[in-house]
Amino acid sequence: MDETTAYHEAGHAVVALQLGAAVLSMSIDPDDDDGPRRYGEIEIGWPNDEFDDDQIRHRSVLVALAGPVAEMIYTGDPFHPGLVAEWKEDWRTAWIASASIFRDERQRLRFLEDVVAKLYRRLNSTHHWSAIAALVDQLLAHETLDEEQIADAVYDWLEAWPYD
Repeated sequence: MDETTAYHEAGHAVVALQLGAAVLSMSIDPDDDDGPRRYGEIEIGWPNDEFDDDQIRHRSVLVALAGPVAEMIYTGDPFHPGLVAEWKEDWRTAWIASASIFRDERQRLRFLEDVVAKLYRRLNSTHHWSAIAALVDQLLAHETLDEEQIADAVYDWLEAWPYD
């Protein structure tokens, strides 16, 4: 399995968990379902009564862009997430989620680029990178993880270092 994909998916998962979502499953060997070929997948659930729609949209932007950012850190390639074909769905998710926050496309682009820069600094810190690496180790060993396995892999890191 591809380590790069594992880092990408782990980036999504760690940020989602820090922002209050449940990561229900993740895989670096997803089933082919007659759609476009996917290298990884993650299923996230947000609590129904904890966040309003704007908070969910903002958190969705962060989670969507965290995968490409983790991949950039791992590979050392500082690409723009909107220009990499493999990150098209992540960028699209962030773009759509931020549309109600910034209707002007130039402002939205600046916002998303700022989010990428902030995520890069945060995820590149020793503590956050250690949480991502711990999750990657489990993902590479098992290819697919359930909610309990994900929580076990990163519990100690997340308890010691809240997102905000």
